[in-house]
Amino acid sequence: MSASLTCTSLSFAWPDGTTVFDGLDIAFGPGRTGLVGVNGSGKSTLLKLLSGELTPAGGTVKAAGEVGCLPQNVTLDTTLRVDQALGIAERRAALHAIEAGDAAEEHFETVGDDWDVEERALVTLGELGLGHVGLDRTVGEVSGGESVLLRLAALLLRRPDVLLLDEPTNNLDLYARRRLYQAVSAWPGVLVVVSHDRELLDLVDQIADLRSGEVAWYGGNFSAYEEALAVEQEAAERMVRVAEADVRKQKRELSDAHLKLARRKRYGQKMWDSKREPKIVMGARKRAAQESAGKHRIMHEERLAEARERLDEAEEAVRDDEEIRVELPYTAVPPGRQVLTLENLTTLYGARAGGIVDLRGPERVALVGRNGAGKTTLLRTVAGELEPVAGAATAHVPLRFLPQRLDVLDDDLTVAENVARFAPAATNNRIRARLARFLFRGARADQRAATLSGGERFRAALAALMLAEPAPQLLLLDEPTNNLDMASVRQLTSALESYQGALFVASHDLPFLRSAGITRWLLLEDGELRETSAEEVGALG
Repeated sequence: MSASLTCTSLSFAWPDGTTVFDGLDIAFGPGRTGLVGVNGSGKSTLLKLLSGELTPAGGTVKAAGEVGCLPQNVTLDTTLRVDQALGIAERRAALHAIEAGDAAEEHFETVGDDWDVEERALVTLGELGLGHVGLDRTVGEVSGGESVLLRLAALLLRRPDVLLLDEPTNNLDLYARRRLYQAVSAWPGVLVVVSHDRELLDLVDQIADLRSGEVAWYGGNFSAYEEALAVEQEAAERMVRVAEADVRKQKRELSDAHLKLARRKRYGQKMWDSKREPKIVMGARKRAAQESAGKHRIMHEERLAEARERLDEAEEAVRDDEEIRVELPYTAVPPGRQVLTLENLTTLYGARAGGIVDLRGPERVALVGRNGAGKTTLLRTVAGELEPVAGAATAHVPLRFLPQRLDVLDDDLTVAENVARFAPAATNNRIRARLARFLFRGARADQRAATLSGGERFRAALAALMLAEPAPQLLLLDEPTNNLDMASVRQLTSALESYQGALFVASHDLPFLRSAGITRWLLLEDGELRETSAEEVGALG
């Protein structure tokens, strides 16, 4: 029997009563499936239900074959040896004992048929770019990105029939991403991946779009999905226009029916007052007219109600993935003006920018390099959070820094109160008017930061920095698209389109960097900062 995962009448709710799924039916067969949806739609929750980490409130999850899962937040014990992290330590030890002449039966039982386990492990590590990681080293000696690949290597060695991946490229550098793409392309069984990484999603065979607790299927990769969705949305918007026209028509016809009824009533009253016909005849005629007019009115009221229902259905089919639209004139930087100077800079962990590196407005500069190269440390040094070991980083304009952790927000304050911290002179009305453009309208601006979803928290942090006073003319961003869904990435891109200052962004997300209009590329490699090109960056790994 081929491997598969099947959910039948799946229901799940959080302890506070929030329903995530109510009677969901879904099945994943052989091939690669990209599971997409906005933040909060339940993608990670569904993967946890599929892997058995969470128990459904109702319904069943059935797996034909072994299931392996790579969670979004990988944590490995740093004291483990690599072979222990890979799950092969016992078999490897038994194999070495047999090779040393120990013919104890338990060693043969431990090895089983897996006589090439060590060779397979080294080959798998090599394929994932971890060939330099020996089996006897400890997990603490590898970088965060390498630990993600190490966990993936452990799964590949287990050879599960079904592989579940939750945002696997988060925190992976360009080199590591290329290795993961190769592993996904070569996967022979069932694979379900949740990701916002366009390049990864373009490797899948089909897209499962999770929305409002239901799944819509689209054949092909993410690019094909976007094309199909655009056609769907165009048709949906056309149906809204048709339904709106029908509602207007039915309103007119109902108004005409009311007008005709009023005319008949006036005419009947006039006939009654003039007593031109016998009272019994006029009474019968009046009742017949009222009955006819009443039926006519009811018919038009029913038609209007039906037209409104059709409009509601048509509007539901149109996706409301709103975009941030802001005007930030005070962020503008004249072309050529110096915004940042790095002079013989050496950061805390040894990264160097030799000589003088100037950033001039309104340049958009991408900072790329391997995990652990020192990109975050460089940005924190530029932001003034860390002191340089040598040299200087001098900002010539107001700047703001958005770190990966989004810890610029005070969780105990509302969104509006957080923005007020950065713009103390702004009135409450001004703050709320600006927040509305970041999609925090009305009561949404009064949500406490601690209650925000990942995408909302990012928008709130971005609003706080962009609306700060004085207006930032240099914006530093550190891996801004990590944990953002596609809609949030589009919102970020549209906000940056409105931003007129200089941009210095560290990211491994090449599609995002291209959409952000990067004009200059800096590579931090082997401790040195140097100029590079988009073509060279694209070829990395």
